[in-house]
Amino acid sequence: MRLDWDARAKENARYYVQTAKEDWTDEEFFASGRQTVSEEILTDMINICQGTDPKQMRVLEIGCGAGRVTRALAELFGEVHAVDVSAEMIAQATAALASTPNAHVYQNNGMDLKVIPAGEGFDFAFSSIVFQHIPSREVIESYVREVNRLLKPGRLFKFQVQGDATLSTTADDTWLGVPYSDAEAVAMAERCGFEPRYRHGAGQQYFWLWFFKRA
Repeated sequence: MRLDWDARAKENARYYVQTAKEDWTDEEFFASGRQTVSEEILTDMINICQGTDPKQMRVLEIGCGAGRVTRALAELFGEVHAVDVSAEMIAQATAALASTPNAHVYQNNGMDLKVIPAGEGFDFAFSSIVFQHIPSREVIESYVREVNRLLKPGRLFKFQVQGDATLSTTADDTWLGVPYSDAEAVAMAERCGFEPRYRHGAGQQYFWLWFFKRA
């Protein structure tokens, strides 16, 4: 994963983060991150905030890439911590967030979140267009268990996996991730200590999951 994503980041990081365009300007790229937050976060603030002021919330992001969504999250929430497996992506994210003191990025090992300071726990965790590239159920479930470890009880991990079982993948394919059925997603939630309260997009590429940490 690290070698492949370092290579992609060197070739054209912004394209591989968001393939809608090959030649992104700074303004366009970070505006697309704000659009993601508008569509997936601002429409869901009851589940995400649960009555907490966003500016008082600590947020965790899995797979920050070049900081596209991270910057937008930091505009909304009080503190954002984000990881990516690629050193090249982290270098670009660090530069993009140089004037955003409440955003912190870390290169992780591609399996867990030990690099993240737990502190008093996180109020929300988010991941978009990331797990759909991971070809290993074991790796994905490791991340889900790690998010459970870091989240406060009752809090939400909202993320997206690959849901289209008609798309085949191999163990070394770091572009097309392993698919999940609705039943498989529910079983993963139960194994990892989450309540799978909502799901949307089963059978499609963008299969969104709302996992709430059990008390």
